[in-house]
Amino acid sequence: MALIALGVTGGIGAYKAVEVARGLQKRGHEVVAIMTASATRFVGPLTFEAITRRRVITDQFEPGANADIEHIALASSINLLIVAPATANLIGKFANGLADDFLSTLYTATRAPVLVAPAMNTQMFAHEAVRRNLETLAARGVRFVEPGEGYLACGWIGKGRLAEPDEIVAAAESILHPAGPLRGKRVLVAAGPTFEDLDPVRYLGNRSSGRMGFAIAEEAERRGADVTLVAGPTSVEPPAVRSVLRVRGAADMHRAVLEHASAADVVVMAAAVADYAPAEPARQKISKDVETLTLVLKRTPDILGNLGRQRLASGKGPLLVGFAAETEQVVERARAKREEKHVDLIVANDVSRSDAGFDVDTNVVTIVGPEGSESLPLQSKSRVAGEILDRVERLLLKQPVVSHS
Repeated sequence: MALIALGVTGGIGAYKAVEVARGLQKRGHEVVAIMTASATRFVGPLTFEAITRRRVITDQFEPGANADIEHIALASSINLLIVAPATANLIGKFANGLADDFLSTLYTATRAPVLVAPAMNTQMFAHEAVRRNLETLAARGVRFVEPGEGYLACGWIGKGRLAEPDEIVAAAESILHPAGPLRGKRVLVAAGPTFEDLDPVRYLGNRSSGRMGFAIAEEAERRGADVTLVAGPTSVEPPAVRSVLRVRGAADMHRAVLEHASAADVVVMAAAVADYAPAEPARQKISKDVETLTLVLKRTPDILGNLGRQRLASGKGPLLVGFAAETEQVVERARAKREEKHVDLIVANDVSRSDAGFDVDTNVVTIVGPEGSESLPLQSKSRVAGEILDRVERLLLKQPVVSHS
């Protein structure tokens, strides 16, 4: 059973939200309704209160103890936020981070999955501003229930009618209880950079932010996987997954990954692990008293290669996904890396591009697998994560891994 926040905005489809609430309850879920001021013009709050047996939230500044921070308390306790119907105005608020009522404030505060069911005039739904706002939300991982086609309240015929309650409830169930091949699988994801200390002050590092690995971990969690995330010193916060292990250097990451890989069904090495580290880090800060400085570096452990060789030797082990960050001959080097390290998939990306690779929200990748290579267009890292895991799921279906239960 889940606690679901049901946002209702001002549109004629608001009456269908009553059936959405009822359908969720029939599935065993608790529902708390949040209505915008406009929504109350179409359906009375008392209706939702009678169905949900909970107080309906209609005012961000309702008097009472801690009323002003109620959205924070609800944000941390809900399992899913649904908005049905979602008007063009509400979609614009969500996309642009505007938080001027309880529902939009709840969206910015929660880390729960979000499901949006748009409903509006056909021309509004097709407007470039609305389409861009929808794309922005999709890039952040928001899910949608597409509106239906038919007669609209405005008299037009076209796409824009709120989806039927059963469709919305089914979409909610698929988010709460994913039915794909990753459901129940143990997925280990390594993300972010490693920092190799030169002395107590300085280190060798790279520009990886961890965004790509975090997007994969978040998407795997959304698909029902049991996710362990090994994260280097990243510049962004990790997603809410079952376990997050923080490491600093390549040796730390090597130990953490190998410790947990034996229990994993899938390992995704999206981390930008340093290839070399100082052979003998200085115990004290290196003084600036010479014109040139010679550093002696040594190779760091090859985490992905070790995993591949272990699996090759034993004949069993997790499905392996690696990354190849290159600046030239990107696909050729990725193919060679896949063969050399004995892994299932290599995701190659050109990190010399300003719109892809390190420390940006978008990526352009080529996925190299057993059946060849496939290049994907520039898109958000969350969408790239979905594409990668789609292929992981296909491989799981073809080559099921050994159960660890």
